[in-house]
Amino acid sequence: MASGIRSIALESTDMQLAQTGQALGASYRFGERVGSGAVGEVWTVTSTDGRTLAAKVLRPEHADDPSLVERFVRERSVLLGLQDSGIVTVRDMVVEGERLAIVMDYIAGGSLRDVVKDSGPLPPGDAVKVAAEIFDALAFAHSRGVTHRDIKPDNVLLARPWAETESGDVRVSDFGISDVVGEKIRQTTGLIGTPQYMPPELISQGRSGPAGDIYSTGVLLYELLAGRTPFAGPGTDFSVAYRHVSSRPPRIPVDDALWDVLERMLSKDPNQRPTAGEAASNLRRLAPGLAGKPALSRGTAPEEFDDVERPATVVRGAFTDDELTAFAAAPSAGVDVVAPDLGQAGSATIARPMPRREVRPQAEERSEEKDATPFWRTRKALLLGAGAVFLIVAMVVGFILLSPTSPQVAPTPPGQQLSAQLQDPALPTGLTISRSATYEPSSGQVRLTVSYSAQKAPLSGEFLEVIPGLADGETCPAVTWDGGTVSRNQASISGLDVECGWKVSGVEIPAGGSVQLTAKVPVQPADQKAMDAWIRSGSAATTAATQNPAVKGTAFPVQRLKGVEVRTPARVVTPSPLKITLVPVWAGGADELNPLYVSPAAGKASQMLAAVTGGEQGVRFADGCGGALAVDSSGLTVTALQITPQCTVRASVGNFTELKSAPFGITSRENSGE
Repeated sequence: MASGIRSIALESTDMQLAQTGQALGASYRFGERVGSGAVGEVWTVTSTDGRTLAAKVLRPEHADDPSLVERFVRERSVLLGLQDSGIVTVRDMVVEGERLAIVMDYIAGGSLRDVVKDSGPLPPGDAVKVAAEIFDALAFAHSRGVTHRDIKPDNVLLARPWAETESGDVRVSDFGISDVVGEKIRQTTGLIGTPQYMPPELISQGRSGPAGDIYSTGVLLYELLAGRTPFAGPGTDFSVAYRHVSSRPPRIPVDDALWDVLERMLSKDPNQRPTAGEAASNLRRLAPGLAGKPALSRGTAPEEFDDVERPATVVRGAFTDDELTAFAAAPSAGVDVVAPDLGQAGSATIARPMPRREVRPQAEERSEEKDATPFWRTRKALLLGAGAVFLIVAMVVGFILLSPTSPQVAPTPPGQQLSAQLQDPALPTGLTISRSATYEPSSGQVRLTVSYSAQKAPLSGEFLEVIPGLADGETCPAVTWDGGTVSRNQASISGLDVECGWKVSGVEIPAGGSVQLTAKVPVQPADQKAMDAWIRSGSAATTAATQNPAVKGTAFPVQRLKGVEVRTPARVVTPSPLKITLVPVWAGGADELNPLYVSPAAGKASQMLAAVTGGEQGVRFADGCGGALAVDSSGLTVTALQITPQCTVRASVGNFTELKSAPFGITSRENSGE
């Protein structure tokens, strides 16, 4: 076995020596191999003018894999738009037969991985300064609509060796697995990242976005301070990944102010994390108070981790139910299970396709969970039961001894003013609906204010609002509206058959703005509980009606549109315009019969397009294949220029900013058979 390992090592060395000195394209020659990853190798190269640069070369065995080639090529196109002092600059791209290489600046000081390996934990003052510079680079990338998705010490380089490092020497590298993203986090079709640094939303739901970079950098900062990542410990790489979802990061002995900032970066809720700019400012504010504090001793990973209060019960989307069930059952059942492979000790980048799975109703999932070990037999249940008994006894004793004559707390008097507020999650189109209700006993009515807010695109048209009675089965209340043109929803016209539905017409919401309308509703909630239940029921009924997959038609597009598909012919002849069709996707699927937009355009834009993005001004196309397409100055007409077997066109439609067509080919007239 040992001789086999030696022969492999010698073979690898021989291959490296054979490549050293070879030409890379017409302008570079290979030097030494300085790094290796899952997809490519990094070499020093010398240019014809004598400069030393770095080249990332796709592994030959991957050269015929279209998806990996696309990732590799995309690294260059993304980085060319990221010209910042904190980001490694891309200089060139070489396509030579089956060899693909990206040529970039050579950063000679090594990576943060080397620093952690050689030096162990850093003094807190140094750690926060490095992290602040990483956040500066991410803030720039996020402002350009780019997320990194694989922040870790290996991908943070230093312009000089650590002992000589000064302010401004940090460089973020390897945006090769990043995707162009807009303000809205997208649902990915694959799991990409490194298990020890993956944000919980990427593991549990396949979602990625700028907030995920904040989390990963928080993990990196934790590692710089403690010498280990927060969830490293016993178990498989799957165990490490699952702890991001279910466990609290173990407290390390740093100042409370620093821990508070770090804990917010590591929040399970992406909305609770700071932006990259805020994180950089917070760390720089702490830096003076941390100056001179010694580094922590390298800590060992705990054997057990504290669960969050409401842990995710399963990692949905990234793994199959069979994998999760087997893995979850293994420790308690004493069985050996091969957990899903996430990489080497959770520190290697992976790109794993996510299986398609049918989403079952929650009731069905709950019924399956009940088939497992009964809750009353678990340790947690016994502890909760004992605590409940103790609490009841204490309350009874306290009631008898301390306040035997004190009156009981009465429910809210029916004549008291009540109020409630509720905000729905933002919809894919960028619409957010907020509701505020106040009950005035003197009038016997609830005053309901509905606010419609838009994100980056203007929104307009007709909106559905359901205003139910106080209880199921009650007659729909007679609502008096103010601030808009409102009429009863007619199912025969809209296709939405919902009780107590109203159609709000003529609403025009500017980008980044909001519009309000009010309604007087003759209902009289008895107490706060009834008030809260009433406002929630109206919101739930509105959402259920607009997201009903059985509904056909194009009514209420701002509330119903879930996505946009970019369709092109399978082949186009150069030079000629490319026909692009934007197809709306409702809860029931793509609607090919009613396109949002067709380019080159003929006639007026559809009313749907005007509703969700203000018309043609909200549509833009872009070349997705490195110069094979030309886009006119309006961003609306695309022409095929160069012959290529595989090309894509990117699109932005209002709040939908990450659209891309399926691959198509560009041929010449001679090759097309015409």
